[in-house]
Amino acid sequence: MKKTRNIRPSFNTRLGWIGGMAYTGTFFILGRGLEPWTLSHGKRDHEKLEPAAEHKPIEYPKPDGKITFDLLTSVALSGTNHEENQPCHLTLKDDDVPESVNLAKFAGPESRFCPAGVYEFVDRETKPGEKRLQINALNCIHCKTCDIKDPTQNIVWVAPEGGGGPKYDGM
Repeated sequence: MKKTRNIRPSFNTRLGWIGGMAYTGTFFILGRGLEPWTLSHGKRDHEKLEPAAEHKPIEYPKPDGKITFDLLTSVALSGTNHEENQPCHLTLKDDDVPESVNLAKFAGPESRFCPAGVYEFVDRETKPGEKRLQINALNCIHCKTCDIKDPTQNIVWVAPEGGGGPKYDGM
């Protein structure tokens, strides 16, 4: 990965794809990606998320069970192990932010960026039609995507106790 670290950022310059191709050809192909510097991506990942109103929703095909699988099947195949009765390793700095900011402005990105379906917006028991964020921490495959992509940096991910994690033997 170190050798390819500058390829994507080289396309995000004023020179666009032409500059990216020139840079990639010069430094990756001839220099084998061993340049002593690292180009910046410009913005941090969570700063790049745009409001949902600026985009059309994406309709994904249903999983076929042969090549593509639903989230819970994929989580089961990862072999992730969690010890019982340990404290939750996923917390929120402010419990109101997922609904008041993320759901309102970004259409709840937590429910989409997590590859294991840990975050889902469900109806409140007290107010039907109003959503709240539910964290299904036992589904977590410890990828830390939530810590990186949360637009408000409200999710706190800490290493779970017990040293559990994915074991991809079944995939």
